[in-house]
Amino acid sequence: MKIIIDPSEKKFLQDILIGKYRDCYLVYNRKSTDEPDNQKNSIDYQKKENGRFAQREHLPIAPITLKGLCVDGIISERHSGFKENNDLTISREGLVQYRIERPKFQRLIQFLSRGAFKGVICLCWDRMSRNKGDDTLVRKLMRKGIDVRFTLAKYEKTSSGYLHMDIDGMFAEHHSRVTSEKVTTATRHLREKGICTYRAPIGYRNLGSMDFKPFDDARAPVIKKAFELYATGEWSIADLTALANKEGLTTMPMRRRRSEEEMLAEEEDDAVIEKVSRPINLVHMHKILTNPFYTGKIIGVHGGYIESKSHEPLISEELFYKVQSELKKKKVSLHYTEKLALPHRGFVRCRDCNRVYSPYEQKGIQYFSSRCLKECQNTRKNFNLNFLEEKMGVIIAKLHLTDNEIAKLNACTTTDISLLEERRHQELERNDRMKKKIREDLSYLRANKLTLLKTGVYTPEALLAEEDKLSTELNSLQTAEQTSDEAMHEVVKDVLKLSELLKDGSAYYSFADSTEKTKIIHIIFSELSLSGDTVQYKLKKGFKPFETRLANLGDPTGWLSELLPLRDCITESTEELQRLLSKSQS
Repeated sequence: MKIIIDPSEKKFLQDILIGKYRDCYLVYNRKSTDEPDNQKNSIDYQKKENGRFAQREHLPIAPITLKGLCVDGIISERHSGFKENNDLTISREGLVQYRIERPKFQRLIQFLSRGAFKGVICLCWDRMSRNKGDDTLVRKLMRKGIDVRFTLAKYEKTSSGYLHMDIDGMFAEHHSRVTSEKVTTATRHLREKGICTYRAPIGYRNLGSMDFKPFDDARAPVIKKAFELYATGEWSIADLTALANKEGLTTMPMRRRRSEEEMLAEEEDDAVIEKVSRPINLVHMHKILTNPFYTGKIIGVHGGYIESKSHEPLISEELFYKVQSELKKKKVSLHYTEKLALPHRGFVRCRDCNRVYSPYEQKGIQYFSSRCLKECQNTRKNFNLNFLEEKMGVIIAKLHLTDNEIAKLNACTTTDISLLEERRHQELERNDRMKKKIREDLSYLRANKLTLLKTGVYTPEALLAEEDKLSTELNSLQTAEQTSDEAMHEVVKDVLKLSELLKDGSAYYSFADSTEKTKIIHIIFSELSLSGDTVQYKLKKGFKPFETRLANLGDPTGWLSELLPLRDCITESTEELQRLLSKSQS
C-alpha cells in the first residue's frame, strides 16, 4: 500500500531513522469487529489501559505523529489479525518472504526491525496477532532484543514463560478458528432450513434480519413489469433498462469502498460514508432477469436453489422460465471465420489450471489474457507481448552449451564412444538371441497354421496379428544393429553445431523484431506455460539435448545413448534454425 508522507512529517521520519527515539516505545491498538459489548475490542479501552500501563512502568512513548500510522506514538488499526496471505516467495539465498495484510502493523514491524524504537506496548497477545505468520515475526523481533510489552500479561524469560506465550498465541488463533467455524456452521444450518443468509437483490428490502426479506414497494413492481415485458419477446434488455431508468428504478443503497486514506485514518477522523443508489445498467438488468431469487428460492448449501422461508416470490416459475427461453433465443455466439494473425495464439498456457492465454490488441499493443478457473492460484491473468519476449530472450540465451560444457563433451567423447561400442556388442549378442527366438516362433506359426486354427488356439485375425507383432519386433532389432560408433560421433557433431546456432540465434533474437522473435520461439519450443513471473517451457525434440545438460547429468554415456534416436530431429532443427539465420543475414 502506498504511503503518502506529509512534508511537515519528514522531520519525524528523519529523527526516527537517525535513532532519536531508540529509547522510546510505540503503542499498538487493534480491533477487528464492532462489538459494543466487548470492551477488549474497543480502541478507546485499549488506549486507556495501555496508557496507564506505560505510565505505571515508566515507559516513554515516542512523541511523534505520522499520517497513516500513529498519533502521539499511538497506533490504532481496524483490521483482522487472523487473515493471512498464502503467497510465499523463497529466494535462492534462502530468504522467505510473505505479505503482511495489516498496513499499519507492517510499518510498525519495519521500524522495529531497524531498531528505530526500543519496543512496543500492546494490550495482549491476540491484539498483536492471531496467525502463525505474524506470530513468527513478533517472536523474531523479541529474540532480536525488541522489548514487546503486554498490558494484561507478563512473560518471564524462562521455559515456563515461553510456554505461557505459546499457549496465549495458540488460543488467540484457536479463538478465531472457532469463531469462523461457528459462523460457517450456523450459516449452513440456516441455508438448510431455507433462510436467506445473504443480501437480497433489487426488489426486496434488507432490514437486518435473515428471516424476513419483504418486498420493496418502490422497486418490486418495476422488476415484475420487466419480466412480463421481456417474456413477450418484443423487448430487448437495452429497451427494458431504458424503461426501468425512466420509471426511477435504482440499485439498492450501498456504501462505496473505503479509500486507502480512510482505511489508515484514526477512529476519531472517520468520515461518514453515505449509502448511494445508482441507475441500473445492462448488467444489472441481465442479472435481474436470470436470478431465481424472484421465484421465491435461495441458494442452498450445495449450490442449488431451494424454497425460501425468508421471502415470497415476486413472479411465477412459469414466467421466469419463459424469460429464460427468450434469453436463449436472443443469445448470439460470435465465431470468427478468420482469426486475427496474432503471435503465439494457443501457444501459452496457465501453468496452474492449463487454460490458454488468448492474444488481443489494444491501442496498438498486443496483450494476452486468460480466463482461469476460480480456484487457480496464478496471479498473472494478463501480460503484454514485450513481457513474454523478454522472458524468452533470457531462456534462449541459456540453452546453448557453455565453453566448459563443450570442453567436457570433447574430452569424454573418445572414452565414452568406446564404452558405448562395448555396450553395443553386448546388446548385439542379446539381440541375436532374441532374433533367433522370434524367427523360431514365426517358423512355427507358418508351419502349423492349420493345426492352430482347427484347434481354436488362434482365430484367423489373432494369428495374423501375432505374425505382424513378431515381424515388427524382428525389424526393430535389425534396425538397432545399424547403430555404430560413426553415428555416435556424428550426433555429437550435430549437437555442437546446433549449440553454436543457438548461440548465434540468441544474439540475433536480442535485436530482432516481434515477427522474427516469434519465428525463433516457435522453432525451439513446442509450448509455454506461465505462473506469476515464471515461464516454463517444453522444447521440441531436436532441442532436447539442451534440456538435460551434460555437466549436470553425471552420466555422459547414457546421455549420448539418448541422443541417437533423436538424430533426425536434431538434424531437422539444425536446418530450420540455420535457414532462419541465413535469411536474416542476407
